[in-house]
Amino acid sequence: MWPATASTTRYRTPESAAQGFATDYLHMTNPVVNGFQQGDARSGEVPVQPSATGPVTTVLVRQLGSDNSWWVLGAGTASINLSAPVWNATISSPVTLTGTSVAYEGTVQSQVRQDDTTRPLGEGYVTGGSTAIGPFRGSLAFTKPTTKYGAVVLYTTSAENGAVLSASVIRVAFG
Repeated sequence: MWPATASTTRYRTPESAAQGFATDYLHMTNPVVNGFQQGDARSGEVPVQPSATGPVTTVLVRQLGSDNSWWVLGAGTASINLSAPVWNATISSPVTLTGTSVAYEGTVQSQVRQDDTTRPLGEGYVTGGSTAIGPFRGSLAFTKPTTKYGAVVLYTTSAENGAVLSASVIRVAFG
C-alpha cells in the first residue's frame, strides 16, 4: 500500500515507513511517531499520533522485497472500526461502508484510493457516534480505477483546524 511501488522511495526502518505514511499518505501535520512494536520476524506496528496527547493510529508495517525495505500494509484506530468492506475484499462503485465510529459531530471522512496515488477516486463521509461509539452505514461512489488494487481510507479531522487526527485504512481489490 505504501510507499508507491512506482516510486523509488523505500524505507529502512519501520518508524520511517510509518512517518512517511502519516505525512504523505494520510496528510497528518507533524505526527508523533512512537516506537516499533515487533510482531513476527518481519512485521509489526508503529503507533502514530497527531500530537503527544492525540488519538493513536496504529500503522501496520512489514518488510518486503529483496531489499527488505519496510512497507505499510494498513492502519487502524479505536475510534473507527470498519466492518465492511473487509481487508482485501473486491469492491466496485458505489461501495457500501459499515462499521462503528466516534468523531466530532459524528463525521468520519471516507475515500477510495487506487495504488500509487494519494488522490482519491471518490470521497464523502459517514456519520457514526459523536460522544460515544455508534454505528455508521454509507455509500461511496468512485471513478473507475486504472490499477487492480487500492484502499478504503476513513479518517477523523480536528474541529479546530481540519488536521487529520486518526485513520483506518484497508487494502481492497477493484472488480
